[in-house]
Amino acid sequence: QLELITPFQLYFNPELIFKHFQVWRLITNYLFFGPVGFNFLFNMIFLYRYCRMLEEGSFRGRTADFVFMFLFGGLLMTLFGLFVNLVFLGQAFTIMLVYVWSRRNPYVRMNFFGLLIFQAPFLPWVLMGFSLLLGNSIIVDLLGIAVGHIYFFLEDVFPNQPGGGRLLRTPSVLKAIFDTPDDDPNYNPLPEERPGGFAWGEGQRLGG
Repeated sequence: QLELITPFQLYFNPELIFKHFQVWRLITNYLFFGPVGFNFLFNMIFLYRYCRMLEEGSFRGRTADFVFMFLFGGLLMTLFGLFVNLVFLGQAFTIMLVYVWSRRNPYVRMNFFGLLIFQAPFLPWVLMGFSLLLGNSIIVDLLGIAVGHIYFFLEDVFPNQPGGGRLLRTPSVLKAIFDTPDDDPNYNPLPEERPGGFAWGEGQRLGG
């Protein structure tokens, strides 16, 4: 926004990364959400809200696993980005977080702009439809959903299947860096009974 750098110095370009060694593009393409506007604020709110709920919910006390999800998702998106010709992957990463949260909270009812009421697992698809109405490409949303589903399946579904097992294991080096042995028993985590927090994402748990 201050025009100190331009998006052309940040976007995902495999040729510049691998031939000209501009490796920072592997990270910076996740950090640009366009100029300040509705789409930018929309992404920032959802990224903050659902990232926080995952961190303080199903990943509470498992910071290393949370970081590993980031790395795993980022790696998959980067690999897929080689084939789908996307230049910025930040929105796809946000959708991945929303997808993982929604699948881990399947009984939460959502209220989208006061127009639609549905259960949490439909939220990523509603966001994709909303993106389509705004005239944006849904390829980014589909990529986020696909990567989120792969992570959810490998982490939550496959280990519980007959003959299944955990294929995703957080490296011990991440556990040594991020996990702390002591946990505050008096900590009051963010209540997931109110997952949306905004007019387009407010919800309540069924039967609650």
